[in-house]
Amino acid sequence: MTFVLEAVGVRHGDAVILDGISVTLRSGHCTAIAGPSGAGKSTLLRLLNRMLEPTSGRVLLDGTPLPALDVLALRRRVGLVAQQPTLLTGTVLDDLRVGRPGLTEDEARSLLAEIGLPPAFAERPTAGLSGGEAQRVCLARTLALRPEVLLLDEPTSALDRASAEAIEQVVKDLRAAGGTAVLVSHDTAQARRLADDVIVLRAGRLAEHGPPDEVAYLRTATS
Repeated sequence: MTFVLEAVGVRHGDAVILDGISVTLRSGHCTAIAGPSGAGKSTLLRLLNRMLEPTSGRVLLDGTPLPALDVLALRRRVGLVAQQPTLLTGTVLDDLRVGRPGLTEDEARSLLAEIGLPPAFAERPTAGLSGGEAQRVCLARTLALRPEVLLLDEPTSALDRASAEAIEQVVKDLRAAGGTAVLVSHDTAQARRLADDVIVLRAGRLAEHGPPDEVAYLRTATS
């Protein structure tokens, strides 16, 4: 699934969040979105499954403008895991079943293992989970839908190294299966490990775009 952004802009009142972004995010690749805080990275990510609409320009998926697609079907194919997780039910198992009610307990435990959580975690109440645990449950809930594209906003910022490695493996497995990942990360080492392409934003504008070893920002920014 290839995304094309054509002169995309986002404004909030007089504030320019994104300004004239034209870029292609290739199918079957992992694209990292990098740049300083406030550059518009999360905004760009949210455009890709219509959690946010551009105020100018357009976003296309495989040649079709996003508004021409059914938004609920789009969000099942293009799953977003936000940096601030939102849990919707009382237990982890019920949360994993939000978009897929027929998910079995064995399938739920397998999903939890995939993201580095023990199978018994399915019985945990969602109240009281740490931020990192909640974000991983949201990722598992998204994976339950078998999306073709994963949009990940700082997915490992609250995790220890072992847990982060499990999430990185999810991205690698998705890409190996022909899926597409788009990752917002301040971790430049992570971008170098995972990404086929890197988009660098500065003050809402496209500053760089290319493979990790050709992007100057990854060499100069601190992780």
